[in-house]
Amino acid sequence: MDSDDRPRRSGLLDVGDGNDVYWEEWGAADGVPALYVHGGPGGALGASAYRERFDLGATRVVGFEQRGCGRSTPHAGDAKASLATNDTPHLVADMEALRVHLGIDAWVINGVSWGSTLALAYAQEHAARVLGVVLYAVTTTSRSEVDWITEGMGAIFPEAWDRFAGHAERAGIGYRRGEARLVEAYARLLESPDPQVRDAASREWALWEDTHVSIGAGGFHRHPRWDDDRFRHAFARLTTHYWSHDGFCDPPILERMNRLRSIPATLVHGRRDISSPVTTAWRLHRSWPGSELLVDEGDGHGGTSMTARWYAANAALVARVRRQHRSEPPAP
Repeated sequence: MDSDDRPRRSGLLDVGDGNDVYWEEWGAADGVPALYVHGGPGGALGASAYRERFDLGATRVVGFEQRGCGRSTPHAGDAKASLATNDTPHLVADMEALRVHLGIDAWVINGVSWGSTLALAYAQEHAARVLGVVLYAVTTTSRSEVDWITEGMGAIFPEAWDRFAGHAERAGIGYRRGEARLVEAYARLLESPDPQVRDAASREWALWEDTHVSIGAGGFHRHPRWDDDRFRHAFARLTTHYWSHDGFCDPPILERMNRLRSIPATLVHGRRDISSPVTTAWRLHRSWPGSELLVDEGDGHGGTSMTARWYAANAALVARVRRQHRSEPPAP
């Protein structure tokens, strides 16, 4: 990253339980605050390209890396790092601690893929601190969503799923397809004390990940991020940890939508997203009177057209917040 292309501010926030969460700021210091929530579980901010989805002249953009990810410590790629306090309630508390730390009264929330689940969980817990929501590649991490992405999609990719399930069956942990959840089998493998077992499971998980996003991505492509062993181990470990517990969302997101009735939202989803079918975004929209659903007919779990809609949704929401702020009477 060039010296002229660095965040305006960044740091590590001590959020307790021995965890420090990395955060960074881009854009206008006096702009409308907005928080970006990355995907995964186990993703990271990467080269911070997310900032390009905002008008930086009008927005104070904050990004952070979730517990166990990226520059946050301890890192879940280290088998010795405990996941005992790595769950959705703790991540929501981390987000709120970051808001307080940065002196932000309320902010726009953006969430991508798994990040949309976490964004929804935060908004449901802290609705008074949310100016609006933009979700991209919408998920709620319900049991049915997890079972579809790890089991049901075997009907679409039978050869790849046979390899995926077969690895767990041959691993000697007693898993048999049709008798137990495959995601739980992989969660066990990724907690194995044997580093070779963990490594092999992470590679199979990465292969399945690339497979199930391939339809909307123009075909199968091996993502270069998997070359980073530390990243791959953390991603697979955290994803299976969260998915085997239905996202640690209790009650499920869709059963708590009454908390968001007054919050405006835009949901951007690809029609060709086979791993996260549009039915989830549709159900969320139907239960959220203040939401708008934009279904992109050409994209899958992301894409150029969807990204343009994402930027436009943020620009419209920030403009709306600024208009409301100008129309409010001054505080006494």
